[in-house]
Amino acid sequence: MSTVEAPTKKRAQISARTLRTDNWRRYPLFVVVVFTAWVAYATVRAMMGDYYWVDEYHYLSPFYSPCVSESCVEGSAHLGTFLPKLPFFIPFAAISLPFLLLFRLTCYYYRKAYYRGYWASPSACGVREPHKKYTGERRFPLVAQNLHRYFWAAAFLISLVNTYDAILAFHGKDGGFGVGLGTLILVANVVLLWGYTLSCHSCRHIVGGRLKNFSKHPVRYWAWGVVSKLNERHGQFALITLGSLVAADLYVALVAGGAISDLRICN
Repeated sequence: MSTVEAPTKKRAQISARTLRTDNWRRYPLFVVVVFTAWVAYATVRAMMGDYYWVDEYHYLSPFYSPCVSESCVEGSAHLGTFLPKLPFFIPFAAISLPFLLLFRLTCYYYRKAYYRGYWASPSACGVREPHKKYTGERRFPLVAQNLHRYFWAAAFLISLVNTYDAILAFHGKDGGFGVGLGTLILVANVVLLWGYTLSCHSCRHIVGGRLKNFSKHPVRYWAWGVVSKLNERHGQFALITLGSLVAADLYVALVAGGAISDLRICN
């Protein structure tokens, strides 16, 4: 009679760091380069305090929306200036940018991206974990990741403000209706931001979670289906909106600074 050895509790002994043959380093490297460049650009622009408003066409940079400081130039404060003049290290849009940053920082897609890119925890699937311990997201500060659903609610409200800004951008030279290239860029940015916000996992749970019977809630079931389809592209929206935010801000800055003239389609 042959004896069967008891299964071992030890992990498989693999001498190589990974058995993967593809270029798995490309994704974490891409994350580090793109995220670092974006954070640097966004920080400089948010703290610059200039070239964010084109009064002639009512273009407002998304990095300054809503502009609520007394330092805001005339016409750019759509919700009023209920904050005093702020020091240079506090952005004019002080009530929105922190929540938007926390919304993205706690996003499921971004967690995967910066965990792999900056912390190498791990760098990729099938790659040896370099850290000796893993405590998950149960301790400070990572336990704050669980607040993502609340940051989503704030981002939803701010998206409404961005939508209002885009509507105001349909402004002509004589004060009537007008459309320019800046209008289209700001509208496209808002559409993409809505795609990112509504494709969030928290949004999917809000519209369809805690239901025991979908047939009794046809409207919520339909909404859940739509959000579920968007959710499949959540990572793509997360990356695309980084580019659309920079494009919208840069275009407004160039027009506001006089470097280029807005290409007008009508009026």
